[in-house]
Amino acid sequence: MRFMMILKSDADTEAGVPPPLGMFEAMDRYNQELIKAGAMLACDGLMPSSKGARIKVSGGKRSVVDGPFTEAKELVGGYWLIQVSSKAEAIEWAKRVPNPYHSGEYEIELRQIFDPADVAEMVQANRQGKK
Repeated sequence: MRFMMILKSDADTEAGVPPPLGMFEAMDRYNQELIKAGAMLACDGLMPSSKGARIKVSGGKRSVVDGPFTEAKELVGGYWLIQVSSKAEAIEWAKRVPNPYHSGEYEIELRQIFDPADVAEMVQANRQGKK
């Protein structure tokens, strides 16, 4: 099973405040544990939303809205893609993420990724008129 662990931003990361001392070393140790366990597929930290943009589509029209975006806690600050045997194992890995922020508070959202077999089942159900 593949999961995305989504690290939410905070006001400091959105303001471009550097992470606390030692965070890079702690994250590197954590990431190395994921690699050693064979669970790591990918990971990256993201720059503040002020460096990004959103493309909105409405009625076939596309518009671009440059960052920064409001509500920092709803924004993604970084992510990991992991492959594990169960949701419980993914939760255990998420609970071990080092504290990346000055405030000591952070949130990680865990989302399972569709496998090709899941998509094939949805396509088949759609063809049969099932929801």
